[in-house]
Amino acid sequence: QVQPAESGGGVVQAGDSLTRSCSVAGGTFVGDDMVAWYRQAPGKEREVIGTMTCDAGSSHDADSMRCRFTIARNDPENSAWLHMHGLTPEDPAIYYCDIPRDSVVYWGQGTQVTVSS
Repeated sequence: QVQPAESGGGVVQAGDSLTRSCSVAGGTFVGDDMVAWYRQAPGKEREVIGTMTCDAGSSHDADSMRCRFTIARNDPENSAWLHMHGLTPEDPAIYYCDIPRDSVVYWGQGTQVTVSS
């Protein structure tokens, strides 16, 4: 079983940057793992931010976050990151990572990101 462990989040001011990290608790990423980042704001559906695999690199699925949010990964350090820049009052949400492996999707616990204006 894969247990994503997340950290980073909290309250920032508009325009600030914030980094969230995701790792495999008690384990490591393996070469063909995908790491996906999502967010869900109150009253809204969950939104895909982007994904990253070692073969294909990263993809960013949401226009509103493209060129502001970047995804990185370092398997020897068992770490993946979501770097968020230029946060706006439209960005507050619970941010999650997930790791699909062997046809099962394992979700991190999620962390609230709040942006004050």
